[in-house]
Order: sequence, then structure tokens, then C-alpha cells
Amino acid sequence: MKKWFGGLILLTSCFGIFAILLLRYVMVKNPLMKMSISILSSRNYSEQLSWVSTGGALSVVQNPKNESKIVSTGSLIYQLSMPKNLSFEEQISLQTWNLMMRLVNHSEGLPEAVEGGKEAVTAWEGLMNSLEDEKLTKSGNGSKRLKEKQCPYSVIRLNVSEFQNKDFRLKIPCGLVQGSSLTIVGTPEGILGNFKIDLVGTAIPGEEDPPIVLHYNVRLHGDKVTDDPVIVQNTWTSDHDWGSEERCPSPDPEIYQKVDDLGRCSDVAVGDDMPNFISNFSSDASALHPSKKEVARLRRYFPFMQGYLAVSTLRVGAEGIHMSVNGKHITSFAFRETLESWIVNEARISGDIKLLSVLASGLPTSEDSEYVADLDSLKSAPLRIHKRVDLFIGVFSTTNNFKRRMAVRRTWMQYDDVRSGAAVIRFFVGLHKNQVVNEVLWSEARTYGDIQLMPFVDYYSLITLKTVAICIYGTNMVSAKFVMKTDDDAFVRIDEVLSSLNSTNVTHGLLYGKINSDDQPNRDPESKWYISPEMFRLEDVAMGIWTDDLKKGGMEIKYVADDRIRIEGCEAGYIVAHYQQPREMMCLWQKLRETNRARCCDE
Repeated sequence: MKKWFGGLILLTSCFGIFAILLLRYVMVKNPLMKMSISILSSRNYSEQLSWVSTGGALSVVQNPKNESKIVSTGSLIYQLSMPKNLSFEEQISLQTWNLMMRLVNHSEGLPEAVEGGKEAVTAWEGLMNSLEDEKLTKSGNGSKRLKEKQCPYSVIRLNVSEFQNKDFRLKIPCGLVQGSSLTIVGTPEGILGNFKIDLVGTAIPGEEDPPIVLHYNVRLHGDKVTDDPVIVQNTWTSDHDWGSEERCPSPDPEIYQKVDDLGRCSDVAVGDDMPNFISNFSSDASALHPSKKEVARLRRYFPFMQGYLAVSTLRVGAEGIHMSVNGKHITSFAFRETLESWIVNEARISGDIKLLSVLASGLPTSEDSEYVADLDSLKSAPLRIHKRVDLFIGVFSTTNNFKRRMAVRRTWMQYDDVRSGAAVIRFFVGLHKNQVVNEVLWSEARTYGDIQLMPFVDYYSLITLKTVAICIYGTNMVSAKFVMKTDDDAFVRIDEVLSSLNSTNVTHGLLYGKINSDDQPNRDPESKWYISPEMFRLEDVAMGIWTDDLKKGGMEIKYVADDRIRIEGCEAGYIVAHYQQPREMMCLWQKLRETNRARCCDE
């Protein structure tokens, strides 16, 4: 996760927990969860896969305070049920599926859960149909299109002849991830020279128009608000229509926070471009001595001009999307709630612009297991049936973060404790709206055996449900002494984490990690990290609140803070380093092996 805002207790993105604390709280507060846990508790540990395929209808839960929030679960549970002909390898990725499926339908406190579940129905049905087609293909009766279903690293259109009727569309096969970019080479022309770029998501079944993750509107001759050139950015959904627009230049730039440490609207000085502007003035002598107002106007750089070629690049960051033109950063736009880069499946360009080429690169792509030389060493180690696991780590991962998961497998999942089964690591991943992405994810899960699929579309707002799933898995599937959660861009020194946990001499009620207690929730309703006064869904905040509630109820809680958990990147002496790209993961692993010291890549 990226942002963390305070409740009573705040845990950062990487920390160890004794998961029974959460489970006890949920059982007390949520009768549905109590029912689910009792199912798990009554099972023999050696039968950990036998309950996965069991179904059964669940009665409607009544809530006298707000019955509109409680949705009948029978239909969704039936539609998300698992076929009975799945192989053992396929069932492994669904060990928490049935329990989480029931929890998703209990929407109290997490209203997006129902929407995520409904969208998951379409995704799940498409995936199951694809699996059936795969089996038919192997028998010679399928569509024989499986080899074409890959997620390419880049998509390019040169000499864009498809740009007709002022509307060009480029398909984005498997969504966007941090580091992905869209480069557009073209010249604004026509009467006005206005044009727009839309990053479009997948339409929800039953809706005609898809959501717009980013609407980038260039108005060279201004609009109703200003006569000067302006860039307007916004989002659109069928439920909420247009959001609050952000303008560059902005009439009130101070109200906007930075995005990935970049300004929302860059005030770029003209510099060397000033002579070009001056040359456009009359040769009259008065032009040699322009007024202060004219100088101010000249010095305001605007990146687009009619008749001038521009190379524009939209790049996905951790917090939002950034635009640079001809190598200069121009704007930044923060992600808004439920409108994240992974749902983008198309770029649309329209208006008065003559396109030369459009390139999408840095796209999420998976490795073909047929060409992975070290495949056996990357597969998860068998679970130790008759011996307790010391540490279970649940890793938050988004569906199309293929490269990040492979980087984790090649680095800190290679610790001896992991290969021996003393420590167990699983990725917790929701479904995608794109069927191709789900098919690639399913193949990955079947190949490596370290993924737990969640019965909802992978919205960030549902990350608390993944925390619950991690606790269920860590206490019931592997019965771990310690349970930890982290992100797929975090580098974890397994040996040091285990050593630190054991040195606490606490065997029950331990809350360990980077603990804050004085942060404030984000109240901006358009922010990706928005937390309403009635709802704490951010998993770090939720964990802190649940734990503090148990402490008030009489349970003895031991808090242990460790500053070696680096939440803002890598620092020497780390035991956890957050925000590491795949190449940085490999670098950190190599340095550890060569020096046996926690050194960062820039040292």
C-alpha cells in the first residue's frame, strides 16, 4: 500500500502480527465470519483441501440499522462457485476462496465489496469458460487460440492511418502498471488545435459507457474560464459522472498536493524558448521593449502549439499519472477512488491533432514458464504437514503485477527458511476485468503454487479483505507462529525478521512492525486513500483499530516497533525495504549474497 492514515494504532506496509487477534475480533463483530471460521476450525488440518470445493447456500443476514447494505448472497455464491473438475494444482490457489466469497457478500462497512463481487462473477465465468476451452483444445476440439493470449510488453502504431473521423483508439491488452507509459507523437492543427486523450477502463456489465481513468483535455485557445491555453484533467464514471476538474495553469495551485513528489502543474520557465516567442512579434521597435504584462505572458510556457510537433508521454507512477511534453514534466494527476491504472484497457485520442505514432510500453507481461530456466527453484515448497510453520507472509499483489511477483520469487523467496518450508509466502490477488489477464494469472498460479485468488475484482478499496484472507490462511492453512503482511514491492530479509520476532520472547498477542499512532485519515472523497468518518477500510488502520479494541477488552497486547522497517524506500541496515522495483529487488539480493550486509543499490 502507499498511504497510511491514523486511527488508534497505525501499521505500515510491512509488519508482523499474531493473526488470531483479528480473527477473534471479526468472529465477535461479524456472525457471518464466525460461521466461516467455525467451518475451518472443525476441519482436520490434514484435510486442508477437502473443504475448498464445498458449497452451500448462505441465508440473508439482517441488519436492522441499514438493511439496504445487506445483499442476498445466494446468487453471487452460486455464480462464484468452483467447478468440481479442477486439478489439485488449481485447487491450491483457491484455499480461501469459499470463505472469502461469503465475506465479500456481507457488505456492511465495505460497500465496494458487493460491486467487486458482482464484477468478479463476469470475470470468473469468463475464466472458467476459458479453462474448459483449454481442455477441449488439448483434446483437439477447442478454439486453438490459447497461444495468442499473451500480455505484450509494448504496443505500437506507426503511420497512424486508423485515425479517421477524429477518433483514434489503441487497445491496452493487460492494463497499465507503475512504470507503464503512453507516448503520442503528433501535431495540433485545425481551426482550434484542441484535442483530448482518454485512458478508458472496462465497462461494467449492464453499463453502456466505460469509466475514464484520466481525461486529458488540451485547449489551446482557452475555454469559458480563461482565454489562455489550458490543460484540463478529470475522471468520469457512470455512477458519479464527471469529478472535480484540475486545470493547468491552475487558478489556485496551492490547494493541490504533489503526486509522487511532482507538482500537479509544472511552472516551466521559457528559458531558451524566449527568442522563438520574441521572433513572432512585430519588427516594430516597441516589440524590443515589451511591457511587464507581455513579458509575464511570454514567460509562461505552454507545451502545445498549433503547427508544432510534440512528443507527449503519459507515465504511470505510484500515486498517479504524469505527463511530460518534449522531455519536460508538465502535469501530474492523482489516482481517484476505484479508478486505478490496472483497469485501463484502451487509450482514445480525438480532436484537432495529426498523429504520427502512438506507443504503449512498459506494459505488464508474464514470463512463459516454458522458457524459465530456474523454474523448479521458483515453485513454492511443499507445506510441512506435521510441523508448525514459523512465519507466514501474505503479500498484497495486483492482478497484472507479473514482474513484481517474479522478482520476489527470485530474491527473498530463495531464503533457506522459505525453501525448507519454515517460512511460507503466498501472494493474495483479486481478479481482473480483462479475461486475458485472468488467464495469464491462472496459469501463473498453477505453475508456481504460491498465489491465493480472491473472489472479487482487485480494487484497492478492498485491501482490508485481503488482510482477513491472510489471517485465515496463516492461522488455519499453515498454523503459523507468526503472520506477516507486506507488498509485492517490498524486499524482506526473512532471516532478520525471524530473528527479531523470536528475540521478543512473545508467543501470544504480539504486534510487531513500524507503528505510528498520531496520523490522520484522508478526508478527500476523490482521493484513492479516502477514509470516511464512518468507515476505516485501509488495512493498516483497520488492524490497529481491531488490535486496540481487543486490548481494551482485556487481552494482553505487546507492541514492538522496529525502525529498520523502511517504509519510504531503502536505507542501510534495513530488514524491510519498501518501494523497490523488480531490478532493485535483484540488486538488493545480489548485494546480500556478496557482502552479507543490508546495503542499498545506490551505495
